[in-house]
Amino acid sequence: MTFDVATLRKEFPTLQREVGGRRLVYLDSAATSQTPEVVLAAMERYYRYSRSNVHRGVYRLAEEATDAYEGARTAIARLVGADPRGVVFTKNATEACNLIAYGWVRRQLGPGDALLCTVMEHHANMVPFQHAAQDRGFEMRYVPVTEDGQLDLDAAAQLVADGRVRFAAFTHVSNMLGTINDVPRIAALVRAANPDAIVHVDGTQAVPHLPVDLAALGADSYALTGHKMFGPTGIGALVADPALLERMEPFLTGGDMIRDVTLAGATWNDVPHRFEAGTPPIAEAAGLAAAVTFLEELGTERVRAHEVALGETFLAALRATDGVEVHGPHDMAQRGGAISFSLEGVHPHDVGAVLDDRGVCVRVGHHCCKPLMREMGVNATVRASLHVYNDEDDLEPLLEGLSAARRMFAGSGRA
Repeated sequence: MTFDVATLRKEFPTLQREVGGRRLVYLDSAATSQTPEVVLAAMERYYRYSRSNVHRGVYRLAEEATDAYEGARTAIARLVGADPRGVVFTKNATEACNLIAYGWVRRQLGPGDALLCTVMEHHANMVPFQHAAQDRGFEMRYVPVTEDGQLDLDAAAQLVADGRVRFAAFTHVSNMLGTINDVPRIAALVRAANPDAIVHVDGTQAVPHLPVDLAALGADSYALTGHKMFGPTGIGALVADPALLERMEPFLTGGDMIRDVTLAGATWNDVPHRFEAGTPPIAEAAGLAAAVTFLEELGTERVRAHEVALGETFLAALRATDGVEVHGPHDMAQRGGAISFSLEGVHPHDVGAVLDDRGVCVRVGHHCCKPLMREMGVNATVRASLHVYNDEDDLEPLLEGLSAARRMFAGSGRA
């Protein structure tokens, strides 16, 4: 293993719990990662010693709060190779996707235009654009998924060939299949057909697990969220080219996003502040900055290496288990550590309940990917997702729970 996982686990208070007298085995980081002590301490420090608002105060507490908030912007930019002026704080990645949908797509696309999406998207990176298409009259086009869980790039090339695609929205890493998409290749396909097209990427499953460089990816905008990368809930970001943000209009207005207000109307602040109306999530920003530092100290290359090694072990064991069908690529070079699978004859919710009795936390359901699930012909799956605090000791409780679930429910008609 790349990390001393036993020591690393001690950094995460929740992982010290027992459930039903058993050690907690947390395999749901694709939904929400655990939070280390340094993040909790950063948030508490703000609340205890620097509790005040940002940007306008000239007293020391306000300056400390502003430094913490703007420091988080700098940290995010550093992590993904972006300009801090392009980091817009949102409450999560879903809001980030809505921001680009309202601020650019709704104002730029109309009849005769097309937007490229994919069948494997999380609803957050699909529904805002569908909603815009219904109102604005442009066409939605979807890249299909191959049987081995990859995007069909030959089909993608055909979908963009007429040059009408002006905006593309797709995920960096699938939250259900685990597939790592070739972002630079897809971006190149889109721009070869329309050099002015905008490429938006959902990076929520990528940033916590592998190195991300927006320039190398060729993305104009990129959505991420704090609660999947060791940070708090309630804060995420749209990271974009500042020039793109300059062309966008805010969809939330009010305090702190204005330059001037008269009885006749208002003018907007500089980017990124024009998109951050009202009192922002200051404590959450402080926590997010600490989370970024924690991730950087671990090293994103090392995080990825750990995930690959551990993922290979989990994939091999699951594929060797009777009745288990693993969805998505089987090669860890092509996927992340979110592993979705089905257990023959047992409904995923029953699997999740049996595992919970053994202190094992997994995700069950459609994973906010209903179009993908329909394409695959399944209603729900079990998802076990890995992070740096998991190791091979977490595999045996998972496999024991699957065996128990099959003994208990297979043949019951509940699948």
